[in-house]
Amino acid sequence: MKIESLYYITHKDNLPSILESGIFSSDRVEGEGLRPTSIYEGKGIEQRNSKTTDGKSLWIYANLYFQPRNAMMFRTIHQTDLKDLAVVGINKKVLDEQDIVITDGDAANEITQFYCLSKGLKILKKQQSIIQNDWWNNSDGSKRKMMAECLIPNYVKPAYIHSVYVADDMIQNDVQKIVNNPKIVVNSEPDMFFQPHKRTEIGQNISLIDGGDIFFSNLQTLTVTVNLKGVMGKGLALRAKEQFPDVYVEYENACRSKKVTSARPYIYKREVSVTDELMDIKPHNMSVKNPMKWFLLFATKRDWRAKSRIEDIEAGLKWLQKNSEKEEVQSLAMAALGCANGGLNWTDVAPLICKSLDGIGIPVEIYLPREYPIEPQHLTTSYLLTH
Repeated sequence: MKIESLYYITHKDNLPSILESGIFSSDRVEGEGLRPTSIYEGKGIEQRNSKTTDGKSLWIYANLYFQPRNAMMFRTIHQTDLKDLAVVGINKKVLDEQDIVITDGDAANEITQFYCLSKGLKILKKQQSIIQNDWWNNSDGSKRKMMAECLIPNYVKPAYIHSVYVADDMIQNDVQKIVNNPKIVVNSEPDMFFQPHKRTEIGQNISLIDGGDIFFSNLQTLTVTVNLKGVMGKGLALRAKEQFPDVYVEYENACRSKKVTSARPYIYKREVSVTDELMDIKPHNMSVKNPMKWFLLFATKRDWRAKSRIEDIEAGLKWLQKNSEKEEVQSLAMAALGCANGGLNWTDVAPLICKSLDGIGIPVEIYLPREYPIEPQHLTTSYLLTH
């Protein structure tokens, strides 16, 4: 497995101690009477405390992740103020330390296995595509496997620290003052924290999202662009099929029963909580915004091999404008309809979307296409709402 860095997720208040003394195991933290600011749920700590490897408690190890954008991070950003979170980047040379243990998933999970360094890295090489993926689900084990860990006895030496990652530029400036070390780079990495690179407000209720992931939006209803042939083979549709398999089943049924047409999107009102699916454990006393995600199946193609038609998108938007309140849509994450595999251009579609959704009475996020850059003049209120 190709390893560039390893990662430790922490509260920014712990950075001075970490940069000076290193990342301690829980056992050493207790032994030295330290009181770090915790971001871990109590239940997860208890599960680790009860597990052993070769007769040794997990508490004697400092734990590092191979992929910090995981289920534990997703839970943490809902429990901790984003400005207080940091990820410490660790040089891969830490793997030269003695008595390292590698896990094939979340160490607190009862089915996770523990290996010596050489065997563990061979195991992880086989699941590298899972570990390096941008998403996971619970049923196929990818959530657990993505949280594979490197367990370092006692502590991780501060000399191995090369970077600190935070969610945005404003936090970066604050953390830079804490780090105050020219050898350690402080980076703004929004993707790592499930945040968009940029948010631009236009009109009464619309936000343009640059660089975000629509399937991790906090809004209630997520748009999936589909065709009318029941094929989810590319783009957002394929992602929805793989991350939320039941969406694909519902989509096939909607195509067969003509519940989705070129002029009428279909809303799948799912009743499964993202807390269970996307977080590592069920948090106590935590309010998750819009835990039950709905999926707006919006047909941008009649056939999966065809190009999108602007008249179909216009008709679907008219239906949405007329029926969103009746269907009890409370907030909407909208894709750039037809602007990727559909062959349409943002300059033509975006004003149509924005004019249709401006002022409909609910928050709307419109996710910019990733396939090509958008000129700044095509992201302005004047262009999108009056063009």
